[in-house]
Amino acid sequence: MGWIGKLVGGTIGFAIGGPLGAIAGAAFGHAYDQSQLVELPQEVIRPRPGQEAQLTFFVAAFSMLAKLARADGRVTQREIDTINRFMLQDLNLDPYSRIVAMNIFQTAIDSPNTFEEFAGQFFGQFHAQPEILRLMIDILLRVSVADGELNPHEDRLILVAVRIFGFDEAVYSALRARYAPTADKYYAILGVKPDDSDEKIKSQYRKLVMKYHPDRIVSNGFPEEFTKFAQDKFREIQEAYEMIEKERKTR
Repeated sequence: MGWIGKLVGGTIGFAIGGPLGAIAGAAFGHAYDQSQLVELPQEVIRPRPGQEAQLTFFVAAFSMLAKLARADGRVTQREIDTINRFMLQDLNLDPYSRIVAMNIFQTAIDSPNTFEEFAGQFFGQFHAQPEILRLMIDILLRVSVADGELNPHEDRLILVAVRIFGFDEAVYSALRARYAPTADKYYAILGVKPDDSDEKIKSQYRKLVMKYHPDRIVSNGFPEEFTKFAQDKFREIQEAYEMIEKERKTR
Protein backbone atom coordinates (compact mmCIF):
# COMPACT_ATOMS: atom_id res chain seq x y z
CA MET A 1 0.00 0.00 0.00
CA GLY A 2 1.33 3.44 -0.91
CA TRP A 3 1.96 5.86 1.93
CA ILE A 4 -0.04 8.64 0.30
CA GLY A 5 -3.22 6.61 0.68
CA LYS A 6 -2.75 6.57 4.45
CA LEU A 7 -2.55 10.34 4.92
CA VAL A 8 -5.57 11.99 6.52
CA GLY A 9 -6.62 15.32 7.97
CA GLY A 10 -6.62 18.95 6.93
CA THR A 11 -3.21 19.55 8.44
CA ILE A 12 -1.69 17.67 5.47
CA GLY A 13 -2.16 20.86 3.46
CA PHE A 14 0.42 22.60 5.60
CA ALA A 15 3.05 20.13 4.40
CA ILE A 16 3.08 21.75 0.96
CA GLY A 17 1.20 25.04 1.40
CA GLY A 18 -0.11 27.27 -1.39
CA PRO A 19 -3.00 26.40 -3.71
CA LEU A 20 -2.03 22.74 -3.80
CA GLY A 21 -1.92 22.67 0.00
CA ALA A 22 -5.50 23.92 0.13
CA ILE A 23 -6.57 21.13 -2.23
CA ALA A 24 -4.63 18.54 -0.23
CA GLY A 25 -6.09 19.60 3.10
CA ALA A 26 -9.66 19.36 1.84
CA ALA A 27 -9.15 16.16 -0.17
CA PHE A 28 -7.31 14.16 2.49
CA GLY A 29 -9.78 15.26 5.13
CA HIS A 30 -12.66 14.14 2.94
CA ALA A 31 -10.94 10.80 2.34
CA TYR A 32 -10.95 10.26 6.09
CA ASP A 33 -14.70 11.03 6.18
CA GLN A 34 -15.21 8.36 3.51
CA SER A 35 -13.50 5.67 5.58
CA GLN A 36 -16.68 3.59 5.57
CA LEU A 37 -16.10 2.89 1.86
CA VAL A 38 -13.01 0.84 2.60
CA GLU A 39 -11.29 -0.28 5.76
CA LEU A 40 -8.69 2.43 6.22
CA PRO A 41 -5.51 1.47 8.10
CA GLN A 42 -5.44 1.96 11.86
CA GLU A 43 -2.29 4.07 11.77
CA VAL A 44 -2.25 7.61 10.45
CA ILE A 45 1.02 8.83 9.00
CA ARG A 46 2.32 12.26 8.08
CA PRO A 47 4.80 12.99 5.28
CA ARG A 48 8.38 12.60 6.44
CA PRO A 49 11.13 15.02 5.40
CA GLY A 50 11.72 14.46 1.70
CA GLN A 51 8.23 13.10 1.06
CA GLU A 52 6.74 16.56 0.61
CA ALA A 53 7.95 16.54 -3.01
CA GLN A 54 6.13 13.26 -3.68
CA LEU A 55 3.00 14.64 -2.06
CA THR A 56 3.25 17.81 -4.16
CA PHE A 57 3.54 15.74 -7.36
CA PHE A 58 0.57 13.56 -6.44
CA VAL A 59 -1.70 16.50 -5.60
CA ALA A 60 -0.52 18.59 -8.56
CA ALA A 61 -1.10 15.77 -11.05
CA PHE A 62 -4.75 15.24 -10.19
CA SER A 63 -5.40 18.96 -9.62
CA MET A 64 -4.02 19.86 -13.06
CA LEU A 65 -5.89 16.96 -14.67
CA ALA A 66 -9.09 18.29 -13.10
CA LYS A 67 -8.62 21.74 -14.61
CA LEU A 68 -7.69 20.11 -17.91
CA ALA A 69 -10.95 18.14 -17.88
CA ARG A 70 -12.79 21.41 -17.18
CA ALA A 71 -10.97 23.24 -20.00
CA ASP A 72 -14.02 23.19 -22.27
CA GLY A 73 -16.33 24.38 -19.49
CA ARG A 74 -17.69 21.05 -18.28
CA VAL A 75 -16.54 17.67 -17.01
CA THR A 76 -18.19 14.67 -18.64
CA GLN A 77 -18.67 11.15 -17.32
CA ARG A 78 -16.35 10.01 -20.08
CA GLU A 79 -13.58 12.17 -18.61
CA ILE A 80 -14.26 10.81 -15.12
CA ASP A 81 -14.01 7.28 -16.53
CA THR A 82 -10.70 8.21 -18.18
CA ILE A 83 -9.28 9.36 -14.84
CA ASN A 84 -10.45 6.13 -13.19
CA ARG A 85 -8.78 4.05 -15.90
CA PHE A 86 -5.59 6.08 -15.51
CA MET A 87 -5.57 5.37 -11.77
CA LEU A 88 -6.20 1.66 -12.28
CA GLN A 89 -4.29 0.80 -15.44
CA ASP A 90 -1.46 3.34 -15.67
CA LEU A 91 -0.80 3.81 -11.95
CA ASN A 92 -2.25 0.65 -10.40
CA LEU A 93 -3.30 2.66 -7.34
CA ASP A 94 -4.56 0.81 -4.28
CA PRO A 95 -8.13 1.55 -3.06
CA TYR A 96 -6.99 4.06 -0.42
CA SER A 97 -4.95 6.08 -2.88
CA ARG A 98 -7.74 5.99 -5.48
CA ILE A 99 -10.16 7.56 -3.00
CA VAL A 100 -7.68 10.33 -2.24
CA ALA A 101 -6.82 10.89 -5.91
CA MET A 102 -10.48 11.20 -6.92
CA ASN A 103 -11.12 13.55 -3.99
CA ILE A 104 -8.23 15.72 -5.17
CA PHE A 105 -9.65 15.68 -8.69
CA GLN A 106 -13.18 16.60 -7.57
CA THR A 107 -11.95 19.26 -5.13
CA ALA A 108 -9.75 20.90 -7.76
CA ILE A 109 -12.56 21.02 -10.33
CA ASP A 110 -14.49 23.50 -8.20
CA SER A 111 -11.46 25.23 -6.70
CA PRO A 112 -11.14 28.99 -7.35
CA ASN A 113 -7.48 28.39 -8.07
CA THR A 114 -6.42 28.10 -11.70
CA PHE A 115 -4.47 25.57 -13.73
CA GLU A 116 -1.74 28.20 -14.03
CA GLU A 117 -1.46 28.49 -10.24
CA PHE A 118 -1.17 24.73 -9.80
CA ALA A 119 1.42 24.52 -12.58
CA GLY A 120 3.36 27.44 -11.11
CA GLN A 121 3.57 25.86 -7.66
CA PHE A 122 4.60 22.56 -9.23
CA PHE A 123 7.36 24.32 -11.15
CA GLY A 124 8.53 25.98 -7.94
CA GLN A 125 9.04 22.55 -6.39
CA PHE A 126 10.67 20.85 -9.39
CA HIS A 127 12.30 23.69 -11.36
CA ALA A 128 15.73 22.07 -11.02
CA GLN A 129 14.51 18.67 -12.27
CA PRO A 130 13.47 18.97 -15.94
CA GLU A 131 12.88 15.22 -16.22
CA ILE A 132 10.15 15.48 -13.56
CA LEU A 133 8.60 18.45 -15.37
CA ARG A 134 8.59 16.48 -18.63
CA LEU A 135 6.94 13.54 -16.93
CA MET A 136 4.13 15.80 -15.77
CA ILE A 137 3.59 17.03 -19.33
CA ASP A 138 3.61 13.40 -20.44
CA ILE A 139 0.93 12.53 -17.88
CA LEU A 140 -1.27 15.42 -19.00
CA LEU A 141 -0.89 14.35 -22.62
CA ARG A 142 -1.49 10.66 -21.97
CA VAL A 143 -4.74 11.26 -20.11
CA SER A 144 -5.89 13.88 -22.64
CA VAL A 145 -5.45 11.59 -25.65
CA ALA A 146 -6.91 8.54 -23.90
CA ASP A 147 -10.25 9.19 -25.59
CA GLY A 148 -8.62 9.16 -29.01
CA GLU A 149 -7.92 12.84 -29.54
CA LEU A 150 -6.34 15.92 -28.01
CA ASN A 151 -8.96 18.66 -28.24
CA PRO A 152 -7.89 22.30 -28.77
CA HIS A 153 -8.89 23.36 -25.24
CA GLU A 154 -6.66 20.72 -23.68
CA ASP A 155 -3.86 21.41 -26.13
CA ARG A 156 -3.80 25.12 -25.27
CA LEU A 157 -3.83 24.47 -21.52
CA ILE A 158 -1.01 21.93 -21.67
CA LEU A 159 0.97 24.45 -23.71
CA VAL A 160 0.49 26.91 -20.83
CA ALA A 161 2.18 24.40 -18.51
CA VAL A 162 4.96 23.89 -21.04
CA ARG A 163 5.71 27.62 -20.97
CA ILE A 164 5.49 27.86 -17.18
CA PHE A 165 7.95 24.97 -16.94
CA GLY A 166 10.38 26.87 -19.14
CA PHE A 167 10.23 24.60 -22.19
CA ASP A 168 9.84 25.92 -25.72
CA GLU A 169 7.16 24.78 -28.14
CA ALA A 170 9.61 22.53 -29.95
CA VAL A 171 9.94 20.45 -26.78
CA TYR A 172 6.16 20.21 -26.56
CA SER A 173 5.90 19.19 -30.20
CA ALA A 174 8.36 16.38 -29.54
CA LEU A 175 6.45 15.21 -26.47
CA ARG A 176 3.14 15.35 -28.31
CA ALA A 177 4.62 13.42 -31.23
CA ARG A 178 5.08 10.44 -28.92
CA TYR A 179 1.39 9.81 -29.25
CA ALA A 180 1.27 10.14 -33.02
CA PRO A 181 0.73 6.82 -34.85
CA THR A 182 3.83 7.17 -37.02
CA ALA A 183 7.28 5.62 -37.13
CA ASP A 184 8.82 8.96 -36.18
CA LYS A 185 7.26 8.73 -32.73
CA TYR A 186 10.14 6.48 -31.67
CA TYR A 187 12.59 9.24 -32.49
CA ALA A 188 10.35 11.69 -30.60
CA ILE A 189 10.43 9.46 -27.52
CA LEU A 190 14.23 9.68 -27.49
CA GLY A 191 14.23 13.36 -28.40
CA VAL A 192 16.24 12.80 -31.59
CA LYS A 193 15.65 13.19 -35.34
CA PRO A 194 15.53 10.53 -38.07
CA ASP A 195 18.61 12.05 -39.74
CA ASP A 196 20.74 12.01 -36.56
CA SER A 197 23.73 9.68 -36.52
CA ASP A 198 23.69 6.28 -34.84
CA GLU A 199 26.23 7.58 -32.32
CA LYS A 200 24.08 10.55 -31.35
CA ILE A 201 20.99 8.41 -30.95
CA LYS A 202 22.83 5.87 -28.84
CA SER A 203 24.29 8.61 -26.65
CA GLN A 204 20.84 10.16 -26.13
CA TYR A 205 19.38 6.77 -25.31
CA ARG A 206 21.99 6.17 -22.62
CA LYS A 207 21.31 9.59 -21.07
CA LEU A 208 17.58 8.91 -20.93
CA VAL A 209 18.10 5.48 -19.40
CA MET A 210 20.12 7.09 -16.60
CA LYS A 211 17.68 9.98 -16.06
CA TYR A 212 14.45 8.02 -16.21
CA HIS A 213 15.33 4.86 -14.35
CA PRO A 214 12.33 4.31 -12.02
CA ASP A 215 14.49 4.12 -8.88
CA ARG A 216 16.12 7.45 -9.66
CA ILE A 217 12.84 9.12 -10.60
CA VAL A 218 11.19 8.09 -7.33
CA SER A 219 14.18 9.25 -5.29
CA ASN A 220 13.90 12.67 -6.97
CA GLY A 221 10.31 13.26 -5.88
CA PHE A 222 8.19 11.08 -8.16
CA PRO A 223 5.51 9.45 -5.96
CA GLU A 224 5.85 5.77 -5.19
CA GLU A 225 2.22 5.46 -6.31
CA PHE A 226 3.36 6.43 -9.82
CA THR A 227 6.03 3.70 -9.99
CA LYS A 228 4.13 1.68 -12.62
CA PHE A 229 3.91 4.77 -14.83
CA ALA A 230 7.67 5.33 -14.42
CA GLN A 231 8.36 1.70 -15.30
CA ASP A 232 6.17 1.97 -18.39
CA LYS A 233 8.01 5.11 -19.51
CA PHE A 234 11.35 3.37 -18.97
CA ARG A 235 10.23 0.44 -21.11
CA GLU A 236 8.98 2.88 -23.72
CA ILE A 237 12.46 4.41 -23.99
CA GLN A 238 14.01 0.96 -24.37
CA GLU A 239 11.44 -0.12 -26.94
CA ALA A 240 11.93 3.07 -28.96
CA TYR A 241 15.67 2.50 -29.17
CA GLU A 242 15.17 -1.14 -30.17
CA MET A 243 12.69 -0.16 -32.89
CA ILE A 244 15.03 2.52 -34.26
CA GLU A 245 17.92 0.05 -34.31
CA LYS A 246 15.78 -2.48 -36.13
CA GLU A 247 14.54 0.08 -38.66
CA ARG A 248 18.06 1.31 -39.42
CA LYS A 249 19.40 -2.18 -39.97
CA THR A 250 16.78 -2.85 -42.63
CA ARG A 251 17.56 0.27 -44.67
